[in-house]
Amino acid sequence: MNVGVLLAAGASSRMGSPKALAKWKGQSFLVHGVRALWASCDVVVAVLGSKAADVRRGAETEFGALVEAGALSGDLHAAQKHGARSLEVRFETNRAWSRGMLSSARIGLAAAMKARPDSVMVLPVDNPEVKGATVGELGAVMAQALGSFKGEASKQFSYALVPRHKGRRGHPLVLSAALARAIVRDDDAADLGDAVRRNARLVGYLDVKDAGVLANRNTK
Repeated sequence: MNVGVLLAAGASSRMGSPKALAKWKGQSFLVHGVRALWASCDVVVAVLGSKAADVRRGAETEFGALVEAGALSGDLHAAQKHGARSLEVRFETNRAWSRGMLSSARIGLAAAMKARPDSVMVLPVDNPEVKGATVGELGAVMAQALGSFKGEASKQFSYALVPRHKGRRGHPLVLSAALARAIVRDDDAADLGDAVRRNARLVGYLDVKDAGVLANRNTK
């Protein structure tokens, strides 16, 4: 199984409201991110920080409205294709969110590992344009890579898969379980990219047509 981690802890001082609740095409960045990750992930862990209570309340209200409108039936059907029983999002809070993305990633990865996943997808909330089909493609490629090992060997393979569009690297980042565990334990990395470089035995790239993997709508 895959678990998604949505990094949604940052503030948005420029907009005067939580970044995660900023809207794109009528839905919040957070909802876009969760729905994209559901395309390959059985569970999504959303890591909140700045104004966490307000963000969670807003997200739950938005998801409730989508359920009532029947707007998530397609998401559920797609999730069931990869073995998920339901659409699930869990919230974690990073009280030290101002320390940067890596601090939130560690909290999200630690929570994700409790589900004993084969891999973890990490997506910043700033990338709401990522398509579910792209997430599904990344998940399938990671599963194929891990499937080339026999038995316990796949659980020890420290591997990262990165989407790339027209030669530029983007998100979400896909981590094998072994790499996710190593990043949680690494107290010396400068940022998430550094943590991957320090701990991955191999980094692979998947060329995709989805320009959304590059569309960082950072509003801080």
